[in-house]
Amino acid sequence: MTKLFIVIPCYNESEVLFETSKRLKEKFTELINNKNITADSKVIFVDDGSQDNTWEIIEQLHSKDNLFSGCKLSRNRGHQNALLAGLYCAKGNCDAVISMDSDLQDDINAIDDFIREYENGYEVVYGVRNKREKDSAFKRVTAEGFYKFMNFMGAEVVFNHADYRLLGKNALEKLFEFKEVNLFLRGLVPLIGYKSAKVYYERNERFAGKSKYPLKKMLSFAFDGISSLSIKPIKMIIHLGIIFVFISLIILIYSLISYFSGNAVSGWTSLIVSIWAIGGLNLIAIGIIGEYVGKVFLETKQRPRFIIEEELK
Repeated sequence: MTKLFIVIPCYNESEVLFETSKRLKEKFTELINNKNITADSKVIFVDDGSQDNTWEIIEQLHSKDNLFSGCKLSRNRGHQNALLAGLYCAKGNCDAVISMDSDLQDDINAIDDFIREYENGYEVVYGVRNKREKDSAFKRVTAEGFYKFMNFMGAEVVFNHADYRLLGKNALEKLFEFKEVNLFLRGLVPLIGYKSAKVYYERNERFAGKSKYPLKKMLSFAFDGISSLSIKPIKMIIHLGIIFVFISLIILIYSLISYFSGNAVSGWTSLIVSIWAIGGLNLIAIGIIGEYVGKVFLETKQRPRFIIEEELK
């Protein structure tokens, strides 16, 4: 039997925690009765500096049932760091750990398939959405575009996989050998390289509350992932520079021909367009390079990725 821990990051999730804990309790009871997991398996709720009474609810759940434990971060550190903190609490205490969101969008029944694949020898099991029929057309296009864009830019991620995954204890140990402060777990886990499998499931509507990843935050998340895992944007700047050099040579040749043939016409339109185009390219290039320099700056400081203020075991 597998000693299973589930890690659930929480930020202002007081509206869903009671229902989430209820459904997980039912699932764990079923798995324990079927001898799929051990009786000392646990659920770890991670309070990521919530502003509501999320931590009080976690304490209440823990006091009533040993199935539920929790850890409280000293301040809000973002979803990825909160998830890593939960994995840290699970490390060394279980055979396998599953990470999932608290909003009940991830199908809890897929846990059975995760465990089955783990027992078949897979150290990493990815939860992958099999369809997006419940999403709006805009959400579907932007979400799928996110994964395609990430891979195009050199950040290799599993298509339609978020953070619903299982890690065996060996994969979990290796994950903590990655020391970077700028976390993007969707891209780091594939770098571990262990034998992996996929479990396909249909994602549900959010039970309550609002999404923590609107389009603006998703775009920021994508750029953080790309700049953390790939230097392709810098290479693209080089390619753009080469293209503009060739364009300038063509314009130079055209200007010389026009001058010597007596057809040169002075005008400001092409000049203004060129200045704005080159100026815009320079600003973009400086911004991208600055982003990488900033990440290097943060990495060299080696600040802790999270601080656990309190832990319930």
